[in-house]
Amino acid sequence: MDICGHVAVVTGGGSGMGAETARRLAAKGAEVAVVDLNLEAAKKIAAEVCGRAFECDVSSNSSVEKTFLEITKHFGTPRIVVNCAGICPGARVVGREAPHDIELFEKTIAVNLVGSFNILRLAAAKMSVAEPLNCDDERGIIINTASVAAFEGQIGQAAYSASKGGIVGMTLPIARELAKFGIRIVTIAPGLMETPMLAGMSDKVRESLIATTVFPKRLGKASEFATLVEHICRNPMINGETIRLDGGVRLAVK
Repeated sequence: MDICGHVAVVTGGGSGMGAETARRLAAKGAEVAVVDLNLEAAKKIAAEVCGRAFECDVSSNSSVEKTFLEITKHFGTPRIVVNCAGICPGARVVGREAPHDIELFEKTIAVNLVGSFNILRLAAAKMSVAEPLNCDDERGIIINTASVAAFEGQIGQAAYSASKGGIVGMTLPIARELAKFGIRIVTIAPGLMETPMLAGMSDKVRESLIATTVFPKRLGKASEFATLVEHICRNPMINGETIRLDGGVRLAVK
């Protein structure tokens, strides 16, 4: 699928992998809607890419529906959607003071899993009635973001791993369902990435994380995530798959 001239929606587009994805897609000719809970951050990236910023809480159905309506009114039907919005809380099931906060667990699922699905379902509905884009009758692509924690979650990552595991689990059945419309569904599962989620860690923690990597011996870059997004868009045979972007890392028990 060609990127140039099409509308792209990037959630979590105000920072990290979302921001780099917005930049990459815009550089390849897409019109980009930058969606983020932090409107000021979204505006900054939108200004860089000559796109438009939209404030949205992906955990709120009303916010998602309102935002998607605004996006389609302004841009028309999105043909590329990349879900990068997410949170990464850490909490033990049995903590020192109390059991895992159930509201924190529910919020993590609401943001990471339900939020991604909500954007996906609205985008797919619009794409399904749009004109085909090429000889394969492709109408669009939706890329979700999981994590290697979906497969090797560490202690304290029950909520996060559950949310990302849900994204992995829904990828193939949705791809099978939407195949008749020419809509591809792909998931990227990043490993240890240089993103705002890890920005506050100490040098000692950073070094310990890098020590677990295989090759290259460093944290992944947001630009490498964006590069993979571009390739997935262009390669029509990538569908219904979860691709690990982790340099061979396998998370150990911590």
